[in-house]
Order: sequence, then C-alpha cells, then structure tokens
Amino acid sequence: MTKKPTTVRYTLTEIKQQIAQGKDETRADAPEGPKEDSKFWKRARVVVPPGKTSVHLRVDSDVLEWFKKQGDGHLTHMNPCCGPTSMRTAARSS
Repeated sequence: MTKKPTTVRYTLTEIKQQIAQGKDETRADAPEGPKEDSKFWKRARVVVPPGKTSVHLRVDSDVLEWFKKQGDGHLTHMNPCCGPTSMRTAARSS
C-alpha cells in the first residue's frame, strides 16, 4: 500500500485565476477570524494531517451502485462510513 500526498499546492497566479473564474469557495459574507497576537504565533506549530492509503476493497454491488448514484466522488463519500464513528459502532456490537 502506498500513501499519496493529500496536499495540493497552487501558485499565487493559479489562485488569482481561480478567483477570477469564480472557483473561489470563500463566501463573500464570510466573517473575519479573530486577530491573533504574537504570543499565539510564537507557540503555533504546523500540523500535517495523516495521508490516505490505497487499498483494494470488495463491496457489494448494490452498495457501490448506491454511492455512485449520489454523484461524483462516490469513493470519497464512502470514507466517512468507515471512519471512527462506524468503527466504534462495530466494536460495540462485537
């Protein structure tokens, strides 16, 4: 199993092009976050989220078809179903 990087990098030019094309997902009325003082930034640390692992998974055909009918990203939408909440539920039932 190989881990693929999950970070996407864009140049400033690419970001400006996306904004110009209306691909910016930031709402115009989004509130500003709180201003942090220098004390906060001195203690701040970069936290990299864990990557994803590629696996081969056998799924019932009807389950796969249901996810596909939900639209693009059906494999991505399957991931939360196998996440921490589902694992806790499975652990309780065994």
